[in-house]
Amino acid sequence: MSDLTRVGFGFGSNLGDKRANIREAIRLVGARGIATLDAVSRIYRTPPWGDVDQGDFANACALGWTRLTPYELLAAVKTIEADMGRTPTRRWGPRLIDVDILFLGDHTLDDPELTLPHKELFARAFVLMPLAEIGADLRLDGASVAEAAQRVAAEGVAPWEECPAPEPEPQRRSPNG
Repeated sequence: MSDLTRVGFGFGSNLGDKRANIREAIRLVGARGIATLDAVSRIYRTPPWGDVDQGDFANACALGWTRLTPYELLAAVKTIEADMGRTPTRRWGPRLIDVDILFLGDHTLDDPELTLPHKELFARAFVLMPLAEIGADLRLDGASVAEAAQRVAAEGVAPWEECPAPEPEPQRRSPNG
């Protein structure tokens, strides 16, 4: 990819200092030149989803621009997870950090490694609420993020009031390194 492409990320953590984990993952996306972030949501406290026998999560979303291809982007976010100490766990289980690619421009993919837009995006309040906060005008696969956020069952999903939105890190290099 030579041109910049709009990208959306979802971040989640429910182990350790959850909010600090989210802030660090967001910082690394910018510091490593993966994407130039221009919007970051507040951090939300959310109940677990899927496997509910675990602690609450901290979740946030970010929007930015990247030159990376879908699989380059996937490798980059998986490296952030590993470098921060994420270890394999059960599906939907506790995690130190989770970095999801929510969308990458108008790319559509559906394979075992990567689905774009993220296949569960419109079913998850913990993604839709922070994403709508910073990208209410987004339309993904023809669907409005703002309208979906109003329709989704959002019980228990609320901003972590004592935690202001992390600011995007100043960018020192271009998204392609």
